Amino acid sequence: MIKTILCCAFLVFDVLFVTPFGLIAALLNLLGLRKAMEFFMLCIEVFWSRLLIRVVGCRVIVSGRENIPRNGGVCFFSNHCGLFDIVLLLAYSGRVTGFIAKRELAFIPVLNLWICMLGGLYIDRKNPRSALKTISRGIEKIKNGSAMIIFPEGHRSRGQGLLPFRPGALKLATQAEAVIVPVALTGTYELFEKNYRVNTDNPLKITFCKPVNTIDIPPADRKQALSDQIYTVIREELERN
Repeated sequence: MIKTILCCAFLVFDVLFVTPFGLIAALLNLLGLRKAMEFFMLCIEVFWSRLLIRVVGCRVIVSGRENIPRNGGVCFFSNHCGLFDIVLLLAYSGRVTGFIAKRELAFIPVLNLWICMLGGLYIDRKNPRSALKTISRGIEKIKNGSAMIIFPEGHRSRGQGLLPFRPGALKLATQAEAVIVPVALTGTYELFEKNYRVNTDNPLKITFCKPVNTIDIPPADRKQALSDQIYTVIREELERN
């Protein structure tokens, strides 16, 4: 219990400590220095996430990083086990990665600032028109070379295994004709949320699978067939772990 409290306290301190550096990155972006901003943000997100991993004391097994495109728009399609998934993806994707967040997170101080600085977008699933605008903004960002994290299950699985993908989960990637990198994560639910105590007995695993270029997929197959393909890749990798 003491370790859990200390880790939570450090998380708050860590976020507050790096926030001023994030504001510097935002200033670089306003000045039109996009490459400098992206390099600075990458350094910040890797430092923050890996320091947090170190403090928690969990062992991480990473494989498949050679499958990550270093340039151009890319979507990381990952299963969503627990809260620590984002930390692993920021630590090892090698890209400045935004993600689609639920609208409610926009009202959480500091966290909302970081979501924006990473290039994240808020979606209101109860408002189809607003959600469509968010998707359109995401498509434009990816076409401009950004990287986005997509959790196609829609919410955390909480130890239930890989859940069915939400309808339209691939729309962002297919309409942007982006490269999709399937990602398989294991162990993040057991790390904390299973018992709400930090448990580092088992390693966390993150596997970046072979990329799929959506532009090579026939338009007729970019909906269900591609969704089934990505789902199968992630499921099989999880079964191997």
